[in-house]
Amino acid sequence: MHPTALIDFTDPHNSAAPRLRHAFGTPREVLVAHTLAEVVPVLDAVQAAAEQGAWCVGSVRYEAAPAFDAALVVHTPDGPLAWFAVYDEALPWPEANVTEAVQVDWHTLPSRPAFDAAMDSLHRAIADGELYQVNLTAPMYGSLSGTSTTPALDLFHALQRAQPGGYAAFVDTGDTQLLSVSPELFFDWRGGQILARPMKGTAPRGVNPADDAAQAQALRTSPKERAENVMIVDLLRNDLSRVAEPFSVQVPRLFHTEALPSVWQMTSDVVARSRSGSSLADLFAALFPCGSVTGAPKVRAMQMIHQLEPQARGVYCGAIGVVRPAAPGEQGEKFVRATFNVPIRTVAVEGSQVRCGIGSGITADATAPAEWQEWLHKRAFVERASKPFDLLETLAMDGGQLRHAADHLQRLAAAAAHFAYPFNTGEAQQHLAQLVQSHPHGLWRVRLLLAAQGTFSVQAFAMEATPPCAPPVRLQLASTPLAEAHGEFVRFKTTRRAHYDAFTPTTPGVFDTVLWNPEGEITECTRGNMALLLDGRWVTPPLTCGLLSGIGRTLALREGRVTEAVVRVEDMARVQGWAFVNSLRGWVAAELVYTDLLLKRELIMKHQ
Repeated sequence: MHPTALIDFTDPHNSAAPRLRHAFGTPREVLVAHTLAEVVPVLDAVQAAAEQGAWCVGSVRYEAAPAFDAALVVHTPDGPLAWFAVYDEALPWPEANVTEAVQVDWHTLPSRPAFDAAMDSLHRAIADGELYQVNLTAPMYGSLSGTSTTPALDLFHALQRAQPGGYAAFVDTGDTQLLSVSPELFFDWRGGQILARPMKGTAPRGVNPADDAAQAQALRTSPKERAENVMIVDLLRNDLSRVAEPFSVQVPRLFHTEALPSVWQMTSDVVARSRSGSSLADLFAALFPCGSVTGAPKVRAMQMIHQLEPQARGVYCGAIGVVRPAAPGEQGEKFVRATFNVPIRTVAVEGSQVRCGIGSGITADATAPAEWQEWLHKRAFVERASKPFDLLETLAMDGGQLRHAADHLQRLAAAAAHFAYPFNTGEAQQHLAQLVQSHPHGLWRVRLLLAAQGTFSVQAFAMEATPPCAPPVRLQLASTPLAEAHGEFVRFKTTRRAHYDAFTPTTPGVFDTVLWNPEGEITECTRGNMALLLDGRWVTPPLTCGLLSGIGRTLALREGRVTEAVVRVEDMARVQGWAFVNSLRGWVAAELVYTDLLLKRELIMKHQ
């Protein structure tokens, strides 16, 4: 039997406590609200069922907001406003097998021109004093394919691997499957205590531990990010006061940074004690939608959202959660426990069609390039899960000896930790040792692959040595920036290479392409790193520019042959020499082939 719902929630009061992790079979009944007038009765029925011992799992769409406050403007809903399945029992979490039988091809992504236009409108409204902040979002659309018999469920497990922890839920309503791996708590209500944990403030993960710590510190101390967080905390405090006992609203924790796979997020805690006789519907009436996905003040922010976003948000930015009986001996109004997430990082599947929203909070200090980059970082979770990939190391094997094997295995272990792939060093060494025994002579290119299941495969391909006096290889400059330069599929070596393949040279005699990032900084080639002779010294771009930490590059830095320095495309006229560097071929003399440096500079200006 396939589950109709899965809940995998962290304990919001104690992250070290066991997770609320259950599966659910066939519901005894389904409670659905198709109209605004039916929303509150459905929530009342959910609470009544939980009081009688049932577990209720479901969702409330963003467009249900006017059911609680007619001043909240939304688009016409594209589905039920509230949907809850009622279960007699919670079942153990099923063991999920890692599968490669499902993938998503994203064919419609947010438009940068539309994004910039919306930013301009918001900045004018903020400057005019209409509001302080708006959470701007846009949908991505894709197609689900593969050989899986349970594609939505398998995609959910892939999303969980890409975005572990948090408040994950799978809800199958029949027509639609909701796949949420949200890291954000909407509210937890138990024993009369309410905890809300709005998430506002984002920074990318660093390229190494030192840079990662610096990114977290920059987020914690950023005036812009702290202001954004405080605005929503103040909104939540005000919202909670509508259902709280007098003087019980408190903020015990501000500006806490949480590490997610692709971003750092800032959260704050707002707590209160609910008034005697409060109901689940009362909490929704006070808090819904969560201020972190609307903006402040909420009524005006939602008017701007309605104006700038042409479509309904759906469950995205609404609420997904579980309402269950209170624990034995637990005291509280009505004796139920309710935990809901804010369904960001959430995918909706209808047949083969897939939809996922992405967004960020816009304030007076927000800039279009920075916010767009934040959208790209936030999108990483779904892009990682959309297509299967292996982790990859390419080594040279010469006369039965593997070059720099320890460095390659260390880098592979770091990638496995980042992507949550099981990794066993001894097993990797065993596969390589067996390959060495079967190829004791000659020069070979070795591909060591690690699959998501933690299984290794290894291949060897004959290669020719580079002659000592070989002429320099020819490099060409990319005509456009590598948009994914700061993404994880650049920082780590995998079999997902479409972003590199798009720059493969087609001109005869050109060996590789010199890439540059959206900031106009030289990064690497598609198959290796590079070194540049600049002002009399050999330099290589730092990892913060967006490039792979190649083994050949690491060795050159370790030996002192190169130092790190940012080199912009506009600096190329000063470059006195070029070299292509990777572990397989070593240090290879190169020359850059271009005809019009001024044209290249114009390209830089065009794409900035």
